[in-house]
Amino acid sequence: MTVHAHPDDESSKGAATTAKYVADGHEVMVVTCTGGEAGSILNPAMDRPEIIADIPNVRRKEMARAAEILGVEHRWLGFVDSGLPEGDPKPPLPEGCFALVDLEEATAPLVKLIREFRPHVFVTYDENGGYPHPDHIKCHEISMAAFDAAGDPDRFPGTGDPWQPLKLYYSHGFSKARLVAFDKALTERGIESPYKEWLDNWPADRPDPGDRVTTRVECADYFDVRDKALLAHETQIDPTSRWFFVPTDIQRAVWPTEDYELVRSFVDGPKPEDDLFAGIDARVAVRRAG
Repeated sequence: MTVHAHPDDESSKGAATTAKYVADGHEVMVVTCTGGEAGSILNPAMDRPEIIADIPNVRRKEMARAAEILGVEHRWLGFVDSGLPEGDPKPPLPEGCFALVDLEEATAPLVKLIREFRPHVFVTYDENGGYPHPDHIKCHEISMAAFDAAGDPDRFPGTGDPWQPLKLYYSHGFSKARLVAFDKALTERGIESPYKEWLDNWPADRPDPGDRVTTRVECADYFDVRDKALLAHETQIDPTSRWFFVPTDIQRAVWPTEDYELVRSFVDGPKPEDDLFAGIDARVAVRRAG
């Protein structure tokens, strides 16, 4: 089970891993906390009045296409997108948005899904949300709370029989080392690198999420599936954007993995890992509830 804040996050964070495990026979559920209603239209080709007027339904349809491409089950938690506050000072978050929902109330539907789907591996964001969007932070908070509560028979009565996932991971997609590797590969091939300015401005005291990685999953064969799923979110993804600056063949050669941090585990396994299911018997890992 992977838990995300908005539709399109599942395709930009760990989608090749998702597609790999589906192909390997594992059942995968993507959970989306909000409908993405407050998201800006980032693809100029989709910035049209009829799209803007119907953005909640458009994003639901985009998510359905992406889920079909990835081969996953998908569930909405049903919360309202908080939006990304901008300005100085930043405006208050809108009343009723996901980030302001009481933690227990926001956690309950995720506990229910865990108890229904019964995942052995659980993937979410780190304490910074991957980046500090209020919905990403809240996604982290409810994920941690649900992971701890789902196996406790005294928590959230009426949401199903207790079930304890065995491993919890944070996804880490944007390490400095990865950017350096892509910048070098593009430069050596005579291709202008879009990462030079980013790296030049990287603060000396800024932590590198890559330093926390414990698990690298080889999934280069599924980068094309990832990109198709990403492009299904037409309002959010411009085909000429930074997501596609590095040709797929260079990505496969330079950085063929998606990277994770093992945060909690109830099983023993090798360290470092190359498999989110390391330490879990494969026959158990694909067993359905009931």
